[in-house]
Amino acid sequence: MSDRFRNFAAGYSLFMHIVDFILFLVFTGGIVLMGSSFFRRKSTSDDFMSAGRSIPGWVVGMSIFSTYVSSISYLGYPGKSYAGDWNAFVFSLSIPIASWIAARWFVPFYRRQTSVSAYGFLERRFGSWARWYASACYLLTQVSRTGAIIFLLALPMNLLLGWNLNAVILVTSFAIILYSMMGGLRGVIWTEAVQGFIMIGGAIACLGVLLFSMPGGPGQAFSIAWDAGKFSLGSFGSQLGESTFWVCLVYGIFTNLQNYGIDQNYVQRYHTARSMRDAKFSALFGGYLFIPVSAVFFLIGTCLYSYYYVNPWQLPAEGLKADFVFPYFIVQQLPTGMTGVLIASVFAAGMSTVATSLTSSSTIVLTDYYQRIVKCPAESGKLLVLKLSGVVIGLLGAAVALVLVNVNSILDTWWKLSSVFSGGMLGLFLLGFMARRVRNVDAAVGVISGVFVIACISADTYLGLPETGIHEYLAIVFGTMTIFLVGFVMAKLFAPHKC
Repeated sequence: MSDRFRNFAAGYSLFMHIVDFILFLVFTGGIVLMGSSFFRRKSTSDDFMSAGRSIPGWVVGMSIFSTYVSSISYLGYPGKSYAGDWNAFVFSLSIPIASWIAARWFVPFYRRQTSVSAYGFLERRFGSWARWYASACYLLTQVSRTGAIIFLLALPMNLLLGWNLNAVILVTSFAIILYSMMGGLRGVIWTEAVQGFIMIGGAIACLGVLLFSMPGGPGQAFSIAWDAGKFSLGSFGSQLGESTFWVCLVYGIFTNLQNYGIDQNYVQRYHTARSMRDAKFSALFGGYLFIPVSAVFFLIGTCLYSYYYVNPWQLPAEGLKADFVFPYFIVQQLPTGMTGVLIASVFAAGMSTVATSLTSSSTIVLTDYYQRIVKCPAESGKLLVLKLSGVVIGLLGAAVALVLVNVNSILDTWWKLSSVFSGGMLGLFLLGFMARRVRNVDAAVGVISGVFVIACISADTYLGLPETGIHEYLAIVFGTMTIFLVGFVMAKLFAPHKC
């Protein structure tokens, strides 16, 4: 009897895996087909990069939201609140400030530009070096971001079917490269709008299961977490070397100003909206929607803590890294069918962001490098460069994902990498945008000084320098401030004055 029961249990478990796998394939396969369906044999490079400037505002806004909610958010935020508290949620609270500034000043500014590149302005203001510097920093940031997202995409499939993590990373990368390069930005934006609804629905459904799986009901999840201090937003002290409330808030303001103000992922979307009003609405809609959704992700991690606090035997004896806990719950505890849908929603979160990075990065390669080297290139040549560069960026991202397999916290790692690779681009942009008298040499000295400050804060241990006592998150803050202040002061002291 026991053998027959074990055989039945094994067969039933296999059946559940098959059902979940089929649902996962239906959802993700549908997304790939939808994105690929926008392929047009006679498409132009402008249509590939700006979608004919005909997308409704709510669709663009949903695309901005989906770009922001990557698998870093979907799995990294729950992992962060599961292992700690809601300190990282303070980052989300800074987004309304950045999105309002974007709608007020950045969107009109970029809509008036003739180039779809976010960095053409820097060349007109400070020369070609500024454009190359900013675009190179952007490409490095996107490669590291793509790698982190693809790695987190592979985790649920590894836990669900036991597939080799490296193999899942490579297959996933191929699928995203395929539909993003076939459909161009138009295909990416419309699929992102659909993916956004899948993401939100999946997160809310999982939170509901978690809350009502508690023996004492939803209230028990909150009381356990509250007693453990899981809802803390961090210390309100003035320490710069710790991840306090203020450190996270200031980091978030500077990072999101950079996202909305000079990140090609966002700037390119401003150009796709069919009107100025739609473009402004998209910036506000995408930013404000992220706050409640990110709160759901943090609440999932908090409820996971409470759930495993009362059900500790359901965790593996060898333990799990924080980033693995949510996908483990999805695979082990959710009802048949919902597991497949949730994994599809995790994939939707990551696929949308990676597809955005690929199309935006390929746009930068074309506009900031290829078209500057090859004068009057043929349309077929421009399309070929767009698609080949997207493939290369995707493969580099997959390589980074393979390296990140042994990293403990993807969210921490990504925030540190973004601070380093962004290289104070925001400071250079603000210098050109706000300080009219700053010359090329002033800006160049400011950038060199800012990069040095970033290196000292981010890599003081590796460079053999004394510890700065400043948290790595603040590298982008102090780097940006240094670039702006050094450039501004030099212009005041050394620029020739008009009589």
